[in-house]
Amino acid sequence: MNYRLSYLLPLFLFLSLNLFGQAVISNSIEGVVMNEDGTPVDGAVVSIMYAKDSSIFKVLITESTGDFAVDQLKPDRYLLYITNMGYHNYWSSAFLIDSATMLKLPVIQLKVSDNQLGTVTIEAKKNLVERKIDRTVINVNSFIGNAGNNVLEVLQKSPGVSVDANDNIQLKGKSGVVIYIDDKPTYLSQQDLANYLRSLPSSSVDVIELMTNPPAKYDAAGNAGIINIRLKKSKAQGFNGGFNLSYGQGFYARTSNSLNFNYRVNKVNFFSNASYNISNNYQDLFIERNYYKPTGELLSMFNQHSYIKRNNKGANLRLGMDYYINKKSTFGIVLSGFRNVDHSPVNNTASIFDSTGTVANNVKAYSLADKVLKNKGVNLNYNYKIDSSGKEILVNLDYLDYDGALNSSLLNSIYMPDGAFLSKTNLIGDLPSNIKIATAKVDYTHPLKSLGTVGIGAKTSFIKTNNVANFYDEENSELTVNNDFSNNFTYKENINAAYVNYSFEKGCFSMQAGLRFENTIINGQQLGNAVRPDSSYDRTMNNFFPTFYLNYKLDSLDNNQIGFSYGRRIDRPNYQDMNPFTYPLDRFTLYGGNPFLRPTISNNFELSHTFKNKITTAFQLTYTKDLISETIEQSNGIFFSRPGNLGEQLSYGLTMNINVNPMKWWTLQVYTELLNDNFKATLYNEAINNSGVHWAVNATNQFQINKSWTAELSGSYQTKAYYAQFIVIPSGSISVGVAKKILNDKATIKANFNDPFYLYKAGGSIIGLNNSDALWRSRFDSRVFTLSFSYRFNKGQSLKARSSGGSDSEKGRVS
Repeated sequence: MNYRLSYLLPLFLFLSLNLFGQAVISNSIEGVVMNEDGTPVDGAVVSIMYAKDSSIFKVLITESTGDFAVDQLKPDRYLLYITNMGYHNYWSSAFLIDSATMLKLPVIQLKVSDNQLGTVTIEAKKNLVERKIDRTVINVNSFIGNAGNNVLEVLQKSPGVSVDANDNIQLKGKSGVVIYIDDKPTYLSQQDLANYLRSLPSSSVDVIELMTNPPAKYDAAGNAGIINIRLKKSKAQGFNGGFNLSYGQGFYARTSNSLNFNYRVNKVNFFSNASYNISNNYQDLFIERNYYKPTGELLSMFNQHSYIKRNNKGANLRLGMDYYINKKSTFGIVLSGFRNVDHSPVNNTASIFDSTGTVANNVKAYSLADKVLKNKGVNLNYNYKIDSSGKEILVNLDYLDYDGALNSSLLNSIYMPDGAFLSKTNLIGDLPSNIKIATAKVDYTHPLKSLGTVGIGAKTSFIKTNNVANFYDEENSELTVNNDFSNNFTYKENINAAYVNYSFEKGCFSMQAGLRFENTIINGQQLGNAVRPDSSYDRTMNNFFPTFYLNYKLDSLDNNQIGFSYGRRIDRPNYQDMNPFTYPLDRFTLYGGNPFLRPTISNNFELSHTFKNKITTAFQLTYTKDLISETIEQSNGIFFSRPGNLGEQLSYGLTMNINVNPMKWWTLQVYTELLNDNFKATLYNEAINNSGVHWAVNATNQFQINKSWTAELSGSYQTKAYYAQFIVIPSGSISVGVAKKILNDKATIKANFNDPFYLYKAGGSIIGLNNSDALWRSRFDSRVFTLSFSYRFNKGQSLKARSSGGSDSEKGRVS
């Protein structure tokens, strides 16, 4: 593939601007809608109309905080028309937007309708899923089935997202997703990230943004893109917030609880999120391996059954303050921390058979992994609005510190076929780890009066990790250092980046283009021991990453729109993946790192058509080079799992997003994909040519029974899928739920039954193994009934109208 062409795209677009004439000046309005009690009105329909003829400029839906904002208004006189079920319709008086105006409206109060029988009202609620030019937005709390779930479970149900049995997250069939929290990367390993997401309840999340081609202001890391999880935060005046309590019962019990609030008075806004989560579940895993002679004759067989019980407890706390120094300047500070405790005992039974099916010996193993992961972080941010035209500077400074402690034990007992005890071994592990991260980022936005908006920025980040693995052989209550598995690995990484981004909109045409440069400097060092010498490596990489988005409305009613996007991405090896040491999962399976990993580079294209903002059909194509994936090598009956580079991946196919109302009381949201995946590589002297077509669908039906009752039926299904060395079996599940609003709509009770028919399972087979084959099957604690209660409180007050030299509209702080 010719990458030079991709670098020329942004330049071509900049040179072509004179074709489009005069652009819209970046004027904006923002406001907040509340009821008479001061409670934010979620899901109100806000129509911005031209005063001269009441024609509609734009229609918005208020956030859970009651906030709304709109920009790109032409100089003119406008009206606001706001509707919501149970309230009188609201009309504003006409107001003027002239050149370079950024207007903050006073709090808008909706009055409760006393005579609803004779009043025509409109039921307004946010779409379950919204599509924007550069991302798909999931309104988490609009789904009844998310009640009581943790964020990892929410992702598993999200359109286009899949989570496998090993907690690998994929987006639209592609691996290499980077998870962000409030516009900041998490920097965690796969397993630590999964445990953290398990500790985060869905009730603490506002929206989840799926970006397969993120804009240039985001880090280029992430072959499949970015999933940005935005936590709840309100800016409403006064004291506002809510809490959520939930209890779930599957085979084991679980609970999820959260509290969020904000207190805004005059120039200061305090906000906080706190949560505590307990998750008990299991995995029932079956593994079969067959070994062959070079002639193809069966040599031996291996069957293993593992029962993994996981107890996960997590506490999260986030405290923040915004200080509005004046109309132009805002200073913010956010303190965050979490503590996650994971207790995972594993009972394992394995049998080894000869070619005739006769048992050669049996192995019983018991392993225990107790891990504690703690985090503390601080963010300092400063926002300066230079003038009323929209020029602004945003500065972010972040510091994060992760401390991990893993204590493990692996006891293997070997028995003869007749049950007679033969021998045993016990391996004890003490594995502390630490990650320190410091980042600084500055973003500048500059509206061009007649040519759109330019954004530029720079970022530098420093990461230092220290991973120690102390393993001991236990015999007769005495410990002896095991130098084969013990090691100390340190890793340092410095990334320096700069970007330019340009957006333009006029009439039916809108576009966005960006170019990001990243310089990466890394150093890894493994300290030696009695049997292993020191080793180290240094690397420097420089890369450019262009992005481009185009959208064109084919008619004035927005019935048909076409879009195109392109992005170049990189997926750097995880620092733990480059640790060359090996450690045992059990006697027959070893895990290790690979210091020779190269970064993955991908080029992503998408061509889309949107009908009435309800149905979007897209053709996507991704070409990936040096794909980083888990690889399996078989040697002397032992399976070695380590990350490796698999030559090339070509994936293409169709996706469709549907968000419609077949009836007034019925909302249907569907995501489906039909993709052809092709992998080619030579791995451990074995040719890998794994390809095939897979189809996946995720559907949610919501039924508005009456004003206070809502029901939901959702389900997902995926056919056989192909990825790297693996062929994954079909899987699917459904969930049903109901919700009831009580206490004047301030509280909601939700009941949800996930996978009531116990349909969900995972499994597959491994190809490209030397003289062997393997398959696995897993069942989980997926059949869970959950009951949740949420309550919103508010003691806010209205503000007088004020004109602002800047906008307080919600913007995620960018790392």
